[in-house]
Amino acid sequence: MATTTPTTGKAPTKADIEAEIAAARERLAGNLADLIDQVHPRAIVHNTVADARRFVAEEVRQVADQFVDEDGTRTSRVVLAAAAVAGAVGFVLIIRSIFSGR
Repeated sequence: MATTTPTTGKAPTKADIEAEIAAARERLAGNLADLIDQVHPRAIVHNTVADARRFVAEEVRQVADQFVDEDGTRTSRVVLAAAAVAGAVGFVLIIRSIFSGR
């Protein structure tokens, strides 16, 4: 059962087969080196930190977009956020004073 090469239609020679095997070995070695680089603990830490930084940057950008538009600062939203923070702080202080009086 002889195989033929797709380009010439002739049976491959020993040199052709050896060259094909050598090329396959080089591809396999390169793929293995890439895989080792990907699963190395330092690479995993680096990728995780980079992903976390991208996530935080995107979230900060989305929050900033809520308070700033192309015309400048949205004062109504800033005032609402400040009122919400003041309400939360007031709530916590009232609860603390109720429970600390016991």
